[in-house]
Amino acid sequence: MLSINYALFLTVIFLAHIMHGITGFAGTLLAMPLSLMLVGYPVAKPILNILGLLSGIYVFLGNRKYVVWKELWKIVAIMGCGILVGIGIKDQLLGKEKLLYWILGLFVAGVSLHGLWSEIRPKRQDRTVSSGNDFPKALYLTLPLAGIIHGIFVSGGPLLISYLTKKIPDKNQFRATISTVWIFLNGMVLVDDIRSGYWNMSLVIGTLIAAPFLFGGLKIGAILYQKMSQHTFMLLSYILLLIMGVKLFF
Repeated sequence: MLSINYALFLTVIFLAHIMHGITGFAGTLLAMPLSLMLVGYPVAKPILNILGLLSGIYVFLGNRKYVVWKELWKIVAIMGCGILVGIGIKDQLLGKEKLLYWILGLFVAGVSLHGLWSEIRPKRQDRTVSSGNDFPKALYLTLPLAGIIHGIFVSGGPLLISYLTKKIPDKNQFRATISTVWIFLNGMVLVDDIRSGYWNMSLVIGTLIAAPFLFGGLKIGAILYQKMSQHTFMLLSYILLLIMGVKLFF
């Protein structure tokens, strides 16, 4: 397992989780496209899922006082149902990894273009927070879709943040709540990965090797979170996502 590709996989995990340490999301989505190309779906998906669960616990332990529990339970219930649908879709597409890669490529490219537009559009339009009666009801539809994507690729974060940024404008509450969501949802995916037979001793050893790279990235990200502009890192994240999304088609 300790091949050049796996060494690159560890590097991807480290760099992606620097971003996760800053934002509370994006680690798995950033890591997934390149990881699929380096080690394949049966290795990348279960390992990144368990690392996402561990990163959620890491952020939660230091920020649990900021978690908005009312929103969290709503998200877990709706996205949890979507995850079950995503698992069913994933089972139907076994052996059709190229199709899975194309689906993820389209999803990642769409998310990156939307995110870049959101970051560079005029400030007066940027991150407008809706509250009370003017909350866009259509955003509730993003939660089951986010669950479906998460059930297949463990990458439902972008759709979730489109909902959560409108509901929780406070940066600390947002980061703590979205990180805690992954503890519950990635736990569901872990159960399915065990059911699907992904986990064996080789994968356990690979996860143990990857864990220090995860926590190292999260630690650096947490430091940068306190000192640097999130806007700059979001731009870099979306640009990298666009590149990865395009590469998945080839």
